[in-house]
Amino acid sequence: MDDTTLHKETRRVLEIRQETGKTSITKYDAIARAVCKDGRLRGTLQFYGGARTGRWAGRIFQPQNLPRNTFDDVDGARATIQNGEIDMVDVLYDSYNNTFSSLIRTMVIPSNGYSFAVADYSAIEARVTAWFCDERWRQEVFAGDGKIYEASASQMFHVPIEQITKGSDLRKKGKVAELALGYGGGVSALERMGGAAMGLSEEEMQEIKVKWRIASPRIAKMWYTVFNAAEKAVKERKRVEVAHGMHYWYKNGILFAHLPSGRDIAYARPVIRQGAFGKELEYDGSTSEKDDNGHLKYSGGWGRVSAWGGKLFENLIQAIARDCLAEAMMALSLKGYRIVMHVHDEVIVEVPKNKAEQRLQEIEDIMGTEISWAPGLYLTADGFISEYYRKD
Repeated sequence: MDDTTLHKETRRVLEIRQETGKTSITKYDAIARAVCKDGRLRGTLQFYGGARTGRWAGRIFQPQNLPRNTFDDVDGARATIQNGEIDMVDVLYDSYNNTFSSLIRTMVIPSNGYSFAVADYSAIEARVTAWFCDERWRQEVFAGDGKIYEASASQMFHVPIEQITKGSDLRKKGKVAELALGYGGGVSALERMGGAAMGLSEEEMQEIKVKWRIASPRIAKMWYTVFNAAEKAVKERKRVEVAHGMHYWYKNGILFAHLPSGRDIAYARPVIRQGAFGKELEYDGSTSEKDDNGHLKYSGGWGRVSAWGGKLFENLIQAIARDCLAEAMMALSLKGYRIVMHVHDEVIVEVPKNKAEQRLQEIEDIMGTEISWAPGLYLTADGFISEYYRKD
């Protein structure tokens, strides 16, 4: 049966059932159960929750996995709820559940007399990738205006960057390419990251993939360099250098990836085997899988996991990005800043209301300071002031 033939009442019942099935609003219950007597919620971040990268993992109400806004008027919706005008929600915002789901972030508020300075790294994984692979034209972009989508489209399609405007098709292609292709992805990755929604054909996406790799040869080469180094370390039980102080080494049945920061990530019981598309590194690890939005699709527990060059490279870049954030948070803490939460590459800091803008600028400056173990890595942070946690 086509959904266009559904009876009006049947359709509405199914829509209501779909809404009530949303799990994100259960976060309100999780917060209510766990909040302490002083109004603070503790234990929401697990240190080193990501086994491969060392990233923090969200707990209790999962701050690392909050739903996206389904409308722009967050201020108005929040005020409507606070004023008890519940009947107006359905009129103004169409859906109770979507409204409450979009407002979960706003439950996190600063102490009296304080505001939130929310600052996050701009395109940090793309910046780390350009630095790690020494892709010079990308480094120049990040040393300048940072407009990587426009610059990528310019390189791919040989069009002057001035002609690539914000709403142009070329910029859209540059954006989807940057989001999908950095870790060895192909047509399927482009589809998932927005290519299908843009109406791009398989042939067009194949062309984008080829042009992106030609424009970024050092990145494409690094996927193979990383895998070959890991393979050599496993087979020959020796240290193998890669770039910027990063190297693989093997000891007691574990392959270690030594990061520029001095930290190691580990792959237990590694073996090299032939996979469906070439050689793969197989190791012991979590077999859980997440979708493109970071939501857990299923948890398979502990088992054998496979990784290819692009995946190993992704582990490295995300681990280095994590270490950049850790450096920034330690620097902020030493300066006396109170970080109440952090989400991915973003920090949420309590600052005095009367000095909020000044403090935000200082936070951005600290986050953009060159890191001692990553000379030449251009980092910038952008932020805003808010009376509750939200996305800008």
